Amino acid sequence: MPPEQENQIEPSLSVLFICFVRLGLTAFGGPAMIAHIKHVIVQRHCWIGEPFFQRGVALCQMVPGATVMQLAAYIGYQVHGCRGALTAFIGFGLPAFLLMLLLSALYASAQDLWWVTSLFKGLQVLVVAIVAHAAWTFGRATTKGVRAAAIAVGSALLLEAGANPFAVILLSAGAGALLFRHQGASGLSVPTSPSAMTRSTRAIPLAAPFAWAALLYFINQDLFRVAVLMMKIDLFAFGGGFASLPLMFHEVVEVRGWMDSKTLMDGIALGQITPGPIVITAAFVGYMVHQTAGSAVATLSIFMPSLVILVLTVPFFDRLSQAGVVQSALKGILASFVGLLLFVTVKFTGAVPWDLARILLATAALIALIRKVDLPLIVAVAGCLSVMLFRS
Repeated sequence: MPPEQENQIEPSLSVLFICFVRLGLTAFGGPAMIAHIKHVIVQRHCWIGEPFFQRGVALCQMVPGATVMQLAAYIGYQVHGCRGALTAFIGFGLPAFLLMLLLSALYASAQDLWWVTSLFKGLQVLVVAIVAHAAWTFGRATTKGVRAAAIAVGSALLLEAGANPFAVILLSAGAGALLFRHQGASGLSVPTSPSAMTRSTRAIPLAAPFAWAALLYFINQDLFRVAVLMMKIDLFAFGGGFASLPLMFHEVVEVRGWMDSKTLMDGIALGQITPGPIVITAAFVGYMVHQTAGSAVATLSIFMPSLVILVLTVPFFDRLSQAGVVQSALKGILASFVGLLLFVTVKFTGAVPWDLARILLATAALIALIRKVDLPLIVAVAGCLSVMLFRS
């Protein structure tokens, strides 16, 4: 064991699983959970050291997928290799999936009730505020400078012109590689991973998404289409869970027509009620398409490719973090997501029949988000106000 890790404690897989289930039950606030995970894993349990935790945060921001979910997998990988990564990943995401499955079933069976209709009239307004706030905070962090802002604006204009979001992301990566090529890499100094994989063992996780898709292809074509779509979204979702929303909106609403924008907004609202990353909205989409089986398939598929990428990337992160072209392309991709989020904000805004009550609710929610009020509290208050204000 390297000197940075020699005084660390190695938990059993069962202890690792239970710990991350507990963390998953309280995983509200997205990236804000990182500090709490650090307190539990580094300071309380001493499972990995500070240098390895900081390394994990940096890596999870570079690869696609929900950052906090990826961090759970990274910690598991450091203490138990691939088995630990899978154990921590499942443990952390399981509470959010089970709750979203329950809420999706209740939504599908009770959406015609007056109070449910009233509730989601207000929560749709809240979703507009949440996505607008995400675009603002994401933009402040990633579009520093004229070149990054140009990529963001260009991405939004291309989407408005009907361009495919996946093509926009690839184009932005190329633009970033050219525009930021002289800025160099971040110069991050990281310790060597203790869990290097051999060439033969790397083939196992690499084959998992293909085996998963092939299995579903022969079992059920509808489930196969859900899985392929969610894996495609996950592969392009750099910058955290919110980056998946523009891609999900384009594919689910505009391309496939599986639901309208208002229904997807309801799913996003449910995703804010549950702990865990916003991409758990995939479970709602899967349920609306193919009930419980669709929810399970969508959830596994929205997380699988990014988990595989993380596991395969850990041993090579030293070199990857120093590659200037990777850093430059990533800057372009992150800038493009600001444009994508702006585009989705406009689309969601257009789907709401605005009146004075909705404008006031959206404004109050946005102010609360800016002032960093806990999201579960905002959702609870907005839900209560919705039932009172929008009775039909």
